[in-house]
Amino acid sequence: MPRYKEDPPAVRVYTVCDESRYLIVRNVPALGCGDDLLKLFANYGDVEECKPMDAEDCEQFTDVYWIKFRLISNARFAKRKLDEFVFLGNHLLVSYAPQFESLDDTKDKLEGRRKEILARLNSQRSKGHPVHRVLSSNEAPSLPASSHHIPNQINNRLRDVGDAEFRSHSNNARKTRVSSDK
Repeated sequence: MPRYKEDPPAVRVYTVCDESRYLIVRNVPALGCGDDLLKLFANYGDVEECKPMDAEDCEQFTDVYWIKFRLISNARFAKRKLDEFVFLGNHLLVSYAPQFESLDDTKDKLEGRRKEILARLNSQRSKGHPVHRVLSSNEAPSLPASSHHIPNQINNRLRDVGDAEFRSHSNNARKTRVSSDK
């Protein structure tokens, strides 16, 4: 996001589906420096592929690269460290590219996130902190058939009790009013 002189930087929150092991790197100088860019990103994890994206619109004298990491955690780390990084005189603009994921990639990503959360819950449990149990979809509690429908008589009685309670509170409120100058 563009910043003004005195404004603090905007914060962008990413969900699991927004993050990806695929990154798009914009504003790379068009000097044939793909190998140098690959070395830079390889410092943050195993890079499976790094190639220029010729079909992408970009500024004059800059290129756009597509990078595929082996692990999403490495891509996350590289994005955090290299977004706005000065590379050969240009500020790199790194963004996630989940649109390049296959169905299996997305499934693996969500399964990995589930395992991370379960590991955190288990570590909390081992430290003695109370942890609420997360139910899976096949463990969802079911209500007996009779609880799905509450007879109108009960609803009417509950409404009448609520009205009477409201009236008693509103009567008390009138008695305890104090003017603003006291």
